[in-house]
Amino acid sequence: MNDKGNQQQGQLQIELPQDVAQGEYANFAIITHSSSDFVVDFARVLPGVPKAQVRSRVILAPEHAKRLLGALQENIVRYEREFGTIKIPNQEPRTIAPFPVGKGEA
Repeated sequence: MNDKGNQQQGQLQIELPQDVAQGEYANFAIITHSSSDFVVDFARVLPGVPKAQVRSRVILAPEHAKRLLGALQENIVRYEREFGTIKIPNQEPRTIAPFPVGKGEA
């Protein structure tokens, strides 16, 4: 096989459907896990709205969850190098919400 054939074999093609490309805005995440999976639910919390709706759920194997953590850490370092430190307002360290929220129901 020639070099071009080797390059093509090593490439992963990714399809991004139009409806997925639009994305979903999420400002709240709930992470749960079992011995075999991590489940990340992304939700949108709005002021004055007592119930957050899960907009997307991603299920990952533990190895992929750890790879995602590493990729996020690497990209945050790059982001902060280019744009400055990301500041997080005083809030509980394990809360991923833009403002204080009470207990929710799923």
